[in-house]
Amino acid sequence: MADDSQGLSLTGSGEAVAAYDRAIEHLIRFQPAVVDAAAEAAADPGCVMGRVFGAYLGLMSTEEGAVAAARAALGPADGDDSALLPRERAHLAAARRWIAGDMAGAGALLGDISVRYPRDLLALFVGHQIDFFRGDAVNLRDRIGRALTAWGARDPQSGFLYGMYAFGLEECNQYGQSAEAGQRAVELNPDDVWGIHAVVHTYEMQGQVPAGVRFMRERRSDWSKGNFLNVHNSWHYALYLLQAGNSAGALAVYDQFLHHGGSEDIALELLDATALLWRLWLEGTPAGDRWRPLAEAWARLLAPGFYPFNDMHAIMAFIGNGELGRAWEVVAELERVVRADGQATSGPPTSGPPTTGWAMTAAVGLPVCRSLAYFGAGQYEQVLGELLPIRTRIHEFGGSHAQRDAVERTLLEAAIRAGRMDLASALVSERLSVRECSTYAWSKRAFLLAMTGDRAGAAAAAARERELARQIRAAVDGALASRQD
Repeated sequence: MADDSQGLSLTGSGEAVAAYDRAIEHLIRFQPAVVDAAAEAAADPGCVMGRVFGAYLGLMSTEEGAVAAARAALGPADGDDSALLPRERAHLAAARRWIAGDMAGAGALLGDISVRYPRDLLALFVGHQIDFFRGDAVNLRDRIGRALTAWGARDPQSGFLYGMYAFGLEECNQYGQSAEAGQRAVELNPDDVWGIHAVVHTYEMQGQVPAGVRFMRERRSDWSKGNFLNVHNSWHYALYLLQAGNSAGALAVYDQFLHHGGSEDIALELLDATALLWRLWLEGTPAGDRWRPLAEAWARLLAPGFYPFNDMHAIMAFIGNGELGRAWEVVAELERVVRADGQATSGPPTSGPPTTGWAMTAAVGLPVCRSLAYFGAGQYEQVLGELLPIRTRIHEFGGSHAQRDAVERTLLEAAIRAGRMDLASALVSERLSVRECSTYAWSKRAFLLAMTGDRAGAAAAAARERELARQIRAAVDGALASRQD
Protein backbone atom coordinates (compact mmCIF):
# COMPACT_ATOMS: atom_id res chain seq x y z
CA MET A 1 0.00 0.00 0.00
CA ALA A 2 1.20 3.51 -0.81
CA ASP A 3 -0.18 7.05 -1.18
CA ASP A 4 -0.75 8.71 -4.53
CA SER A 5 0.37 12.24 -5.33
CA GLN A 6 -2.76 13.64 -3.67
CA GLY A 7 -2.17 11.78 -0.41
CA LEU A 8 -4.84 9.14 -1.00
CA SER A 9 -3.96 5.56 -0.12
CA LEU A 10 -4.02 2.80 -2.74
CA THR A 11 -3.46 -0.91 -2.42
CA GLY A 12 -0.62 -2.22 -4.54
CA SER A 13 3.10 -1.75 -4.86
CA GLY A 14 4.90 1.55 -4.86
CA GLU A 15 5.73 1.02 -8.52
CA ALA A 16 2.06 0.51 -9.38
CA VAL A 17 1.03 3.65 -7.51
CA ALA A 18 3.74 5.62 -9.31
CA ALA A 19 2.35 4.37 -12.63
CA TYR A 20 -1.14 5.36 -11.47
CA ASP A 21 0.11 8.88 -10.76
CA ARG A 22 1.63 9.07 -14.23
CA ALA A 23 -1.65 7.89 -15.72
CA ILE A 24 -3.51 10.68 -13.90
CA GLU A 25 -1.06 13.26 -15.28
CA HIS A 26 -1.67 11.98 -18.81
CA LEU A 27 -5.44 11.75 -18.26
CA ILE A 28 -5.94 15.37 -17.30
CA ARG A 29 -3.95 16.35 -20.40
CA PHE A 30 -5.86 13.91 -22.66
CA GLN A 31 -2.54 12.37 -23.69
CA PRO A 32 -2.45 8.92 -25.38
CA ALA A 33 0.25 7.75 -22.95
CA VAL A 34 -2.52 7.39 -20.36
CA VAL A 35 -3.37 3.97 -21.80
CA ASP A 36 0.06 2.46 -21.21
CA ALA A 37 0.50 4.08 -17.80
CA ALA A 38 -2.87 2.74 -16.60
CA ALA A 39 -1.99 -0.70 -17.95
CA GLU A 40 1.32 -0.59 -16.07
CA ALA A 41 -0.52 0.13 -12.83
CA ALA A 42 -3.05 -2.63 -13.54
CA ALA A 43 -0.23 -5.13 -14.18
CA ASP A 44 0.19 -5.31 -10.40
CA PRO A 45 -2.60 -7.72 -9.29
CA GLY A 46 -2.83 -5.87 -6.00
CA CYS A 47 -3.52 -2.46 -7.56
CA VAL A 48 -7.27 -2.45 -8.05
CA MET A 49 -7.28 1.24 -8.98
CA GLY A 50 -5.17 0.42 -12.02
CA ARG A 51 -7.88 -1.98 -13.19
CA VAL A 52 -10.61 0.55 -12.43
CA PHE A 53 -8.68 3.18 -14.38
CA GLY A 54 -8.50 0.90 -17.42
CA ALA A 55 -12.23 0.19 -17.24
CA TYR A 56 -13.06 3.89 -17.09
CA LEU A 57 -10.91 4.59 -20.14
CA GLY A 58 -12.92 2.11 -22.19
CA LEU A 59 -16.28 3.30 -20.92
CA MET A 60 -15.51 6.94 -21.67
CA SER A 61 -15.35 6.06 -25.37
CA THR A 62 -19.22 5.90 -25.35
CA GLU A 63 -18.92 2.81 -27.57
CA GLU A 64 -20.87 -0.35 -26.82
CA GLY A 65 -17.97 -2.43 -28.11
CA ALA A 66 -15.75 -1.16 -25.29
CA VAL A 67 -17.95 -2.53 -22.52
CA ALA A 68 -16.62 -6.09 -22.78
CA ALA A 69 -13.04 -4.83 -22.56
CA ALA A 70 -13.95 -2.70 -19.54
CA ARG A 71 -15.52 -5.71 -17.87
CA ALA A 72 -12.41 -7.77 -18.56
CA ALA A 73 -10.16 -5.01 -17.23
CA LEU A 74 -12.12 -4.88 -14.00
CA GLY A 75 -12.10 -8.62 -13.40
CA PRO A 76 -14.81 -10.85 -11.89
CA ALA A 77 -17.48 -9.22 -9.79
CA ASP A 78 -17.65 -12.11 -7.35
CA GLY A 79 -14.13 -11.65 -5.94
CA ASP A 80 -13.30 -10.90 -2.31
CA ASP A 81 -13.11 -7.12 -1.99
CA SER A 82 -12.87 -7.07 1.79
CA ALA A 83 -9.15 -6.22 1.79
CA LEU A 84 -9.72 -3.14 -0.35
CA LEU A 85 -9.97 0.38 1.00
CA PRO A 86 -13.48 1.96 1.16
CA ARG A 87 -12.62 4.40 -1.66
CA GLU A 88 -11.46 1.56 -3.86
CA ARG A 89 -14.62 -0.43 -3.22
CA ALA A 90 -16.65 2.65 -4.10
CA HIS A 91 -14.79 3.02 -7.42
CA LEU A 92 -15.37 -0.66 -8.18
CA ALA A 93 -19.08 -0.18 -7.55
CA ALA A 94 -19.19 2.87 -9.84
CA ALA A 95 -17.36 1.10 -12.67
CA ARG A 96 -19.56 -1.99 -12.34
CA ARG A 97 -22.68 0.19 -12.37
CA TRP A 98 -21.53 1.82 -15.61
CA ILE A 99 -20.65 -1.53 -17.19
CA ALA A 100 -24.18 -2.68 -16.37
CA GLY A 101 -25.53 0.25 -18.39
CA ASP A 102 -26.33 2.64 -15.54
CA MET A 103 -24.09 5.57 -16.47
CA ALA A 104 -26.24 7.94 -14.42
CA GLY A 105 -25.88 5.74 -11.35
CA ALA A 106 -22.13 5.56 -11.87
CA GLY A 107 -22.00 9.34 -11.98
CA ALA A 108 -23.91 9.55 -8.72
CA LEU A 109 -21.55 7.10 -7.01
CA LEU A 110 -18.55 9.05 -8.27
CA GLY A 111 -20.18 12.17 -6.84
CA ASP A 112 -20.33 10.49 -3.44
CA ILE A 113 -16.64 9.64 -3.71
CA SER A 114 -15.82 13.26 -4.55
CA VAL A 115 -17.69 14.50 -1.49
CA ARG A 116 -15.74 12.16 0.80
CA TYR A 117 -12.46 12.45 -1.08
CA PRO A 118 -12.46 15.81 -2.93
CA ARG A 119 -8.81 15.31 -3.93
CA ASP A 120 -9.62 12.12 -5.85
CA LEU A 121 -8.81 13.45 -9.31
CA LEU A 122 -9.90 10.27 -11.10
CA ALA A 123 -13.39 10.46 -9.57
CA LEU A 124 -13.68 14.14 -10.48
CA PHE A 125 -12.48 13.70 -14.05
CA VAL A 126 -14.58 10.64 -14.87
CA GLY A 127 -17.66 12.06 -13.17
CA HIS A 128 -17.22 15.30 -15.12
CA GLN A 129 -17.13 13.34 -18.36
CA ILE A 130 -20.29 11.45 -17.40
CA ASP A 131 -22.04 14.77 -16.77
CA PHE A 132 -20.95 15.87 -20.25
CA PHE A 133 -22.17 12.65 -21.87
CA ARG A 134 -25.54 13.09 -20.15
CA GLY A 135 -25.89 16.82 -20.86
CA ASP A 136 -26.15 17.50 -17.11
CA ALA A 137 -24.90 21.08 -17.09
CA VAL A 138 -25.57 21.77 -13.40
CA ASN A 139 -23.54 18.78 -12.24
CA LEU A 140 -20.91 19.50 -14.87
CA ARG A 141 -20.31 22.71 -12.98
CA ASP A 142 -21.12 21.84 -9.38
CA ARG A 143 -19.38 18.46 -9.16
CA ILE A 144 -16.14 20.39 -9.60
CA GLY A 145 -17.28 23.37 -7.56
CA ARG A 146 -17.91 21.13 -4.55
CA ALA A 147 -14.26 20.04 -4.57
CA LEU A 148 -12.47 23.29 -5.41
CA THR A 149 -11.85 24.49 -1.85
CA ALA A 150 -10.00 21.25 -1.06
CA TRP A 151 -7.32 22.28 -3.56
CA GLY A 152 -4.78 24.96 -2.74
CA ALA A 153 -3.39 27.48 -5.19
CA ARG A 154 0.00 25.77 -4.96
CA ASP A 155 -1.33 22.33 -5.89
CA PRO A 156 0.27 21.61 -9.27
CA GLN A 157 -2.88 19.94 -10.58
CA SER A 158 -5.37 22.52 -9.30
CA GLY A 159 -5.36 24.37 -12.62
CA PHE A 160 -6.92 21.39 -14.35
CA LEU A 161 -9.89 21.59 -12.00
CA TYR A 162 -10.42 25.17 -13.14
CA GLY A 163 -10.41 23.94 -16.74
CA MET A 164 -13.21 21.50 -15.90
CA TYR A 165 -15.05 24.09 -13.83
CA ALA A 166 -14.86 26.55 -16.73
CA PHE A 167 -16.65 24.13 -19.02
CA GLY A 168 -19.39 23.53 -16.47
CA LEU A 169 -19.86 27.28 -16.04
CA GLU A 170 -20.07 27.74 -19.81
CA GLU A 171 -22.73 25.05 -20.17
CA CYS A 172 -24.69 26.85 -17.42
CA ASN A 173 -24.47 30.04 -19.53
CA GLN A 174 -22.17 31.78 -17.03
CA TYR A 175 -19.83 32.97 -19.74
CA GLY A 176 -17.93 35.66 -17.87
CA GLN A 177 -17.04 33.38 -14.95
CA SER A 178 -16.26 30.59 -17.38
CA ALA A 179 -13.82 32.71 -19.38
CA GLU A 180 -12.09 33.80 -16.18
CA ALA A 181 -11.75 30.23 -14.87
CA GLY A 182 -10.66 28.90 -18.25
CA GLN A 183 -8.02 31.57 -18.76
CA ARG A 184 -6.70 30.84 -15.27
CA ALA A 185 -6.50 27.15 -16.14
CA VAL A 186 -4.52 27.62 -19.34
CA GLU A 187 -2.21 30.19 -17.80
CA LEU A 188 -1.31 27.65 -15.11
CA ASN A 189 -1.03 24.79 -17.61
CA PRO A 190 -0.70 25.73 -21.29
CA ASP A 191 -1.25 22.07 -22.20
CA ASP A 192 -4.65 21.94 -20.48
CA VAL A 193 -6.55 21.15 -23.67
CA TRP A 194 -9.86 20.80 -21.79
CA GLY A 195 -9.39 24.28 -20.35
CA ILE A 196 -8.55 25.61 -23.83
CA HIS A 197 -11.69 23.89 -25.08
CA ALA A 198 -13.77 25.59 -22.36
CA VAL A 199 -12.50 29.05 -23.33
CA VAL A 200 -13.22 28.30 -26.99
CA HIS A 201 -16.80 27.44 -26.02
CA THR A 202 -17.27 30.78 -24.26
CA TYR A 203 -16.21 32.66 -27.38
CA GLU A 204 -18.48 30.50 -29.54
CA MET A 205 -21.56 30.91 -27.37
CA GLN A 206 -21.14 34.67 -27.06
CA GLY A 207 -20.55 35.15 -30.77
CA GLN A 208 -17.06 36.50 -30.07
CA VAL A 209 -15.60 34.68 -33.03
CA PRO A 210 -12.67 37.03 -33.85
CA ALA A 211 -11.41 36.73 -30.26
CA GLY A 212 -11.90 32.97 -30.42
CA VAL A 213 -9.91 32.73 -33.64
CA ARG A 214 -7.06 34.73 -32.15
CA PHE A 215 -7.08 32.61 -28.99
CA MET A 216 -6.94 29.34 -30.91
CA ARG A 217 -4.24 30.60 -33.27
CA GLU A 218 -2.07 31.83 -30.41
CA ARG A 219 -2.32 28.48 -28.62
CA ARG A 220 -2.28 26.19 -31.63
CA SER A 221 0.92 24.43 -30.55
CA ASP A 222 -0.76 23.58 -27.21
CA TRP A 223 -3.90 21.90 -28.58
CA SER A 224 -3.30 20.76 -32.15
CA LYS A 225 -1.24 17.62 -31.56
CA GLY A 226 -0.29 15.01 -29.00
CA ASN A 227 -3.69 14.70 -27.32
CA PHE A 228 -7.05 13.02 -27.75
CA LEU A 229 -8.87 16.36 -27.94
CA ASN A 230 -7.12 17.80 -30.99
CA VAL A 231 -9.90 16.63 -33.32
CA HIS A 232 -12.60 18.25 -31.19
CA ASN A 233 -10.72 21.52 -30.83
CA SER A 234 -10.08 21.49 -34.58
CA TRP A 235 -13.83 21.13 -35.06
CA HIS A 236 -14.34 24.30 -33.04
CA TYR A 237 -11.86 26.11 -35.25
CA ALA A 238 -13.71 24.91 -38.33
CA LEU A 239 -16.93 26.34 -36.87
CA TYR A 240 -15.22 29.71 -36.57
CA LEU A 241 -14.25 29.50 -40.24
CA LEU A 242 -17.85 28.75 -41.18
CA GLN A 243 -18.90 31.92 -39.37
CA ALA A 244 -16.53 33.78 -41.67
CA GLY A 245 -18.17 32.18 -44.69
CA ASN A 246 -15.02 30.17 -45.36
CA SER A 247 -16.46 26.75 -46.21
CA ALA A 248 -13.33 25.78 -48.13
CA GLY A 249 -11.21 26.50 -45.06
CA ALA A 250 -13.54 24.48 -42.86
CA LEU A 251 -13.30 21.52 -45.24
CA ALA A 252 -9.51 21.83 -45.23
CA VAL A 253 -9.61 21.50 -41.43
CA TYR A 254 -11.90 18.49 -41.88
CA ASP A 255 -9.44 16.81 -44.23
CA GLN A 256 -6.41 17.52 -42.06
CA PHE A 257 -7.81 16.80 -38.60
CA LEU A 258 -11.39 15.57 -38.46
CA HIS A 259 -11.50 12.61 -40.86
CA HIS A 260 -9.03 11.28 -43.39
CA GLY A 261 -7.40 8.08 -44.55
CA GLY A 262 -5.55 7.62 -41.27
CA SER A 263 -8.60 8.18 -39.03
CA GLU A 264 -9.74 5.35 -36.80
CA ASP A 265 -13.29 4.34 -35.93
CA ILE A 266 -13.56 6.46 -32.77
CA ALA A 267 -17.08 7.60 -31.95
CA LEU A 268 -16.10 10.83 -30.22
CA GLU A 269 -14.12 11.89 -33.30
CA LEU A 270 -16.76 10.73 -35.77
CA LEU A 271 -19.22 13.02 -33.95
CA ASP A 272 -17.18 16.08 -34.85
CA ALA A 273 -16.62 15.09 -38.46
CA THR A 274 -20.31 14.33 -38.97
CA ALA A 275 -21.49 17.50 -37.26
CA LEU A 276 -19.36 19.71 -39.51
CA LEU A 277 -20.52 18.05 -42.73
CA TRP A 278 -24.15 18.23 -41.56
CA ARG A 279 -23.93 21.99 -41.09
CA LEU A 280 -22.52 22.33 -44.59
CA TRP A 281 -25.14 19.97 -46.01
CA LEU A 282 -27.97 22.00 -44.48
CA GLU A 283 -26.65 25.06 -46.32
CA GLY A 284 -26.26 23.20 -49.61
CA THR A 285 -22.45 23.08 -49.61
CA PRO A 286 -21.21 19.93 -51.35
CA ALA A 287 -18.89 17.70 -49.36
CA GLY A 288 -17.53 15.71 -52.28
CA ASP A 289 -16.92 12.08 -51.39
CA ARG A 290 -16.44 12.75 -47.66
CA TRP A 291 -19.79 11.30 -46.58
CA ARG A 292 -19.12 7.76 -47.77
CA PRO A 293 -16.16 6.81 -45.50
CA LEU A 294 -17.90 8.53 -42.61
CA ALA A 295 -21.09 6.51 -43.09
CA GLU A 296 -19.08 3.31 -43.44
CA ALA A 297 -17.28 4.04 -40.17
CA TRP A 298 -20.55 4.57 -38.33
CA ALA A 299 -21.97 1.36 -39.80
CA ARG A 300 -19.04 -0.58 -38.34
CA LEU A 301 -19.28 1.07 -34.93
CA LEU A 302 -22.91 1.78 -34.16
CA ALA A 303 -24.98 -0.06 -31.54
CA PRO A 304 -28.39 1.70 -31.66
CA GLY A 305 -29.76 2.58 -28.25
CA PHE A 306 -26.45 2.38 -26.39
CA TYR A 307 -25.70 6.10 -26.56
CA PRO A 308 -28.27 8.13 -28.52
CA PHE A 309 -25.94 11.04 -29.24
CA ASN A 310 -23.95 8.61 -31.39
CA ASP A 311 -27.16 7.36 -33.02
CA MET A 312 -28.09 10.88 -34.08
CA HIS A 313 -24.77 11.49 -35.80
CA ALA A 314 -24.79 8.10 -37.50
CA ILE A 315 -28.17 8.93 -39.01
CA MET A 316 -26.80 12.26 -40.22
CA ALA A 317 -23.94 10.44 -41.96
CA PHE A 318 -26.29 7.91 -43.58
CA ILE A 319 -28.55 10.68 -44.88
CA GLY A 320 -25.59 12.68 -46.14
CA ASN A 321 -24.37 9.59 -47.97
CA GLY A 322 -27.75 9.12 -49.62
CA GLU A 323 -28.63 6.08 -47.48
CA LEU A 324 -32.04 7.16 -46.24
CA GLY A 325 -33.12 3.53 -45.94
CA ARG A 326 -30.29 2.79 -43.54
CA ALA A 327 -31.23 5.87 -41.50
CA TRP A 328 -34.77 4.57 -41.15
CA GLU A 329 -33.40 1.16 -40.16
CA VAL A 330 -31.61 2.78 -37.23
CA VAL A 331 -34.83 4.56 -36.25
CA ALA A 332 -36.73 1.25 -36.41
CA GLU A 333 -34.10 -0.40 -34.22
CA LEU A 334 -34.35 2.44 -31.69
CA GLU A 335 -38.12 2.04 -31.61
CA ARG A 336 -37.67 -1.68 -30.98
CA VAL A 337 -35.14 -1.03 -28.19
CA VAL A 338 -37.46 1.46 -26.49
CA ARG A 339 -40.43 -0.90 -26.70
CA ALA A 340 -38.50 -3.94 -25.51
CA ASP A 341 -36.78 -2.33 -22.55
CA GLY A 342 -39.88 -0.38 -21.62
CA GLN A 343 -41.86 -3.61 -21.42
CA ALA A 344 -39.09 -5.28 -19.43
CA THR A 345 -39.19 -2.61 -16.74
CA SER A 346 -42.89 -3.26 -16.18
CA GLY A 347 -42.22 -6.95 -15.60
CA PRO A 348 -40.93 -8.79 -12.54
CA PRO A 349 -38.18 -7.27 -10.39
CA THR A 350 -35.60 -9.65 -11.89
CA SER A 351 -35.82 -7.85 -15.20
CA GLY A 352 -33.69 -5.01 -13.80
CA PRO A 353 -33.81 -1.24 -14.33
CA PRO A 354 -33.54 0.40 -17.75
CA THR A 355 -30.12 1.56 -18.87
CA THR A 356 -29.16 5.21 -19.07
CA GLY A 357 -28.92 4.81 -22.84
CA TRP A 358 -32.49 3.53 -22.94
CA ALA A 359 -33.77 6.39 -20.78
CA MET A 360 -32.06 9.04 -22.94
CA THR A 361 -33.25 7.35 -26.13
CA ALA A 362 -36.86 7.09 -24.98
CA ALA A 363 -37.02 10.70 -23.76
CA VAL A 364 -35.09 12.57 -26.45
CA GLY A 365 -32.88 10.43 -28.68
CA LEU A 366 -35.63 8.64 -30.58
CA PRO A 367 -37.64 11.74 -31.55
CA VAL A 368 -34.45 13.55 -32.57
CA CYS A 369 -33.33 10.62 -34.72
CA ARG A 370 -36.79 10.26 -36.21
CA SER A 371 -36.83 13.98 -37.04
CA LEU A 372 -33.56 13.67 -38.95
CA ALA A 373 -34.91 10.80 -41.02
CA TYR A 374 -38.01 12.85 -41.78
CA PHE A 375 -35.76 15.73 -42.81
CA GLY A 376 -33.83 13.47 -45.16
CA ALA A 377 -37.14 12.37 -46.67
CA GLY A 378 -38.27 15.96 -47.19
CA GLN A 379 -41.13 15.63 -44.69
CA TYR A 380 -40.53 18.92 -42.94
CA GLU A 381 -43.80 19.25 -41.06
CA GLN A 382 -43.04 15.91 -39.40
CA VAL A 383 -39.63 17.27 -38.39
CA LEU A 384 -41.37 20.11 -36.57
CA GLY A 385 -43.80 17.69 -34.98
CA GLU A 386 -40.93 15.64 -33.53
CA LEU A 387 -38.63 18.46 -32.40
CA LEU A 388 -40.86 21.26 -31.13
CA PRO A 389 -42.30 19.27 -28.17
CA ILE A 390 -38.83 18.30 -26.89
CA ARG A 391 -36.54 21.16 -27.90
CA THR A 392 -36.24 22.46 -24.33
CA ARG A 393 -35.12 19.00 -23.23
CA ILE A 394 -32.64 18.16 -25.99
CA HIS A 395 -29.75 18.49 -23.55
CA GLU A 396 -30.95 15.29 -21.87
CA PHE A 397 -29.27 13.09 -24.45
CA GLY A 398 -25.82 14.55 -24.05
CA GLY A 399 -23.35 16.86 -25.70
CA SER A 400 -22.76 20.57 -25.35
CA HIS A 401 -24.70 23.64 -26.47
CA ALA A 402 -22.41 23.95 -29.49
CA GLN A 403 -22.85 20.30 -30.46
CA ARG A 404 -26.63 20.28 -30.04
CA ASP A 405 -26.86 23.36 -32.26
CA ALA A 406 -26.94 20.95 -35.20
CA VAL A 407 -30.42 19.96 -34.07
CA GLU A 408 -31.50 23.58 -33.70
CA ARG A 409 -30.25 24.37 -37.20
CA THR A 410 -32.17 21.39 -38.56
CA LEU A 411 -35.32 22.68 -36.87
CA LEU A 412 -34.86 26.16 -38.35
CA GLU A 413 -34.20 24.81 -41.83
CA ALA A 414 -37.25 22.52 -41.56
CA ALA A 415 -39.41 25.50 -40.61
CA ILE A 416 -38.18 27.41 -43.67
CA ARG A 417 -38.72 24.48 -46.04
CA ALA A 418 -42.16 23.79 -44.56
CA GLY A 419 -43.16 27.38 -45.34
CA ARG A 420 -43.49 28.22 -41.63
CA MET A 421 -41.93 31.66 -41.98
CA ASP A 422 -43.49 32.85 -38.73
CA LEU A 423 -41.79 30.06 -36.80
CA ALA A 424 -38.53 30.48 -38.70
CA SER A 425 -38.51 34.22 -37.97
CA ALA A 426 -39.15 33.56 -34.29
CA LEU A 427 -36.29 31.04 -34.14
CA VAL A 428 -33.92 33.52 -35.81
CA SER A 429 -35.01 36.26 -33.42
CA GLU A 430 -34.33 33.91 -30.53
CA ARG A 431 -30.81 33.31 -31.82
CA LEU A 432 -30.00 36.97 -32.37
CA SER A 433 -31.30 37.88 -28.92
CA VAL A 434 -28.69 35.57 -27.42
CA ARG A 435 -25.85 36.03 -29.96
CA GLU A 436 -26.21 39.22 -31.95
CA CYS A 437 -22.85 38.55 -33.60
CA SER A 438 -23.92 35.33 -35.35
CA THR A 439 -23.32 35.53 -39.09
CA TYR A 440 -25.46 32.42 -39.51
CA ALA A 441 -28.46 34.06 -37.83
CA TRP A 442 -28.05 37.28 -39.82
CA SER A 443 -27.91 35.34 -43.08
CA LYS A 444 -31.17 33.59 -42.18
CA ARG A 445 -32.77 36.88 -41.19
CA ALA A 446 -31.76 38.41 -44.51
CA PHE A 447 -33.28 35.46 -46.36
CA LEU A 448 -36.54 35.56 -44.42
CA LEU A 449 -36.96 39.32 -44.84
CA ALA A 450 -36.34 38.98 -48.57
CA MET A 451 -39.01 36.27 -48.72
CA THR A 452 -41.54 38.64 -47.16
CA GLY A 453 -40.64 41.46 -49.54
CA ASP A 454 -38.80 43.62 -47.01
CA ARG A 455 -35.92 44.54 -49.29
CA ALA A 456 -34.53 47.27 -47.04
CA GLY A 457 -34.54 45.00 -44.00
CA ALA A 458 -32.98 42.16 -45.98
CA ALA A 459 -30.23 44.45 -47.26
CA ALA A 460 -29.45 45.69 -43.75
CA ALA A 461 -29.29 42.13 -42.38
CA ALA A 462 -27.05 41.02 -45.24
CA ALA A 463 -24.77 43.99 -44.62
CA ARG A 464 -24.50 43.06 -40.94
CA GLU A 465 -23.62 39.50 -41.90
CA ARG A 466 -20.89 40.68 -44.29
CA GLU A 467 -19.38 43.01 -41.70
CA LEU A 468 -19.22 40.28 -39.07
CA ALA A 469 -17.66 37.87 -41.56
CA ARG A 470 -15.10 40.53 -42.50
CA GLN A 471 -14.12 40.94 -38.84
CA ILE A 472 -13.59 37.19 -38.48
CA ARG A 473 -11.49 37.02 -41.65
CA ALA A 474 -9.41 39.94 -40.39
CA ALA A 475 -8.80 38.07 -37.14
CA VAL A 476 -7.66 34.99 -39.06
CA ASP A 477 -5.39 37.02 -41.34
CA GLY A 478 -3.98 38.98 -38.42
CA ALA A 479 -3.21 35.82 -36.49
CA LEU A 480 -1.50 34.34 -39.51
CA ALA A 481 0.59 37.46 -39.99
CA SER A 482 1.68 37.47 -36.34
CA ARG A 483 2.75 33.83 -36.61
CA GLN A 484 4.84 34.65 -39.68
CA ASP A 485 6.51 37.50 -37.85
